[in-house]
Amino acid sequence: MTTFIATQYEPVIGLEVHAQLLTRSKMFCSCRSDYQGAEPNTTVCPVCMAMPGSLPVINRRAVEYVIMTGLALNCAIAQHTKFDRKNYPYPDLMKGYQISQFDQPIAGKGWLAILVDGQEKRAGITRVHLEEDVAKLFHRADPTGETYSLLDVNRAGVPLMEIVGEPDLCSPEEARQYLVNLHSIIQYLGVSTGNMDEGSFRCDANISVRPKGSTTLGTKVEVKNMNSFRSVFRALEFEIERQERVVREGGRIVQETRGWVEERGVTVSQRSKEYAHDYRYFPEPDLPPLAISRQWVSELRSRMPELPEARRNRYIQQYGLPAYDAALLTASKATADFFEAVAAIKRLEGEALRQRAKATANWMLGEVARLLNASGVELEKSRLRPEHLSDLLDIVDSGTLSTTMAKEVWEETFATGKAPGQLVKEKGLTQITDASSIEPAVEEALRANPAAVADYLNGKETAMRFLVGQVMKATRGRANPALVNQVVKDKLEALKRG
Repeated sequence: MTTFIATQYEPVIGLEVHAQLLTRSKMFCSCRSDYQGAEPNTTVCPVCMAMPGSLPVINRRAVEYVIMTGLALNCAIAQHTKFDRKNYPYPDLMKGYQISQFDQPIAGKGWLAILVDGQEKRAGITRVHLEEDVAKLFHRADPTGETYSLLDVNRAGVPLMEIVGEPDLCSPEEARQYLVNLHSIIQYLGVSTGNMDEGSFRCDANISVRPKGSTTLGTKVEVKNMNSFRSVFRALEFEIERQERVVREGGRIVQETRGWVEERGVTVSQRSKEYAHDYRYFPEPDLPPLAISRQWVSELRSRMPELPEARRNRYIQQYGLPAYDAALLTASKATADFFEAVAAIKRLEGEALRQRAKATANWMLGEVARLLNASGVELEKSRLRPEHLSDLLDIVDSGTLSTTMAKEVWEETFATGKAPGQLVKEKGLTQITDASSIEPAVEEALRANPAAVADYLNGKETAMRFLVGQVMKATRGRANPALVNQVVKDKLEALKRG
């Protein structure tokens, strides 16, 4: 990975994010919007196929979702808005224009908070507007090498929300935080799945560099084709370094669109944007202007769920969690919901609640996250249930299982969906807490490792940790660690006394 190193230049970054909205029907027709997995060109109608004489109708729920997002991003909500035709010729745009919003977006002039060196920074939100998604092109080649393209219209007309940020971000890390926080907000609101793999959450980045201390913006380059937070971070690192190198060597940054190539870790030129493209916007004649009453806005505000920042602060207050743990838990709504479901099962209060919450957080951010990452499965689609983790914590607290054994049981719960208590009974797993049962394994470890014993007798007390590890290995983690430590120490001290 290219490492971003501060120089005499500084980057200026602004992000444009498109999020497909989670409505039942498309933006301007009654076709279902869940086109993922459908046979090509089957969720279509005359409106989304741009047949002559077909008329669009505004999807009220999509408008509400944009208003809610605007409120969550501290935006002003327009009292009057309208839709416009954005004209450009492209094969995935059957109409020859896209219904979008130009000069009267639904929301604007807001901000999104990120953390920079432990301090809150507000990154400006220029606008949040509504438009329709386009069809999808598939580029193919036949056995002779001849290339051709296929067009699937299923995606055309799906409601698409665009969130345009101000050029307020100064590093790849700030851009990553901005995207993570924005992604969390739209998931909490329930307005989008936010699935980047499926294209439900897409990001384009505008990047320029300028001498440190300058207030003049440099020539910007747009980077596309980034389908993960990691891709955005890496693409920005590469592009910043590339632009700095060009400027240092006396070259000129060209205004262009570049694509990110994940496999090579580079951006490549796609098309020049030396001259501003004239989309020839004009008001959509088939749709009337839309009035957004203050009563409608107030009603939507009252239906807003608890958002990530508020939930994070509550976790710190209610559960006594460190700010770091609370931030990680609340970044994903599914993770936060799972955590709270576990915490609610025992109906604890005070210090008992805080201890249980911390133990839950440790498992959620440790073993649960590890298993999910390794398997590529999302929490809500896994076999894990809040009752499973509560059961496991009870078993560990009772001393029945050591931490090592608990991790093994948890892995099997993850794989099978069986409750930890059931697995303990089926496999006869219990922690060895009887000193007389541990002594044979301790004596064998001392006999098999005379060098470690000699080290301890010669004053190297750290050698005892190695011997304890050998006993734990021999008992397959079933021995109580504290008891093993005590028995090993007693045996070694007896040898020292002769």
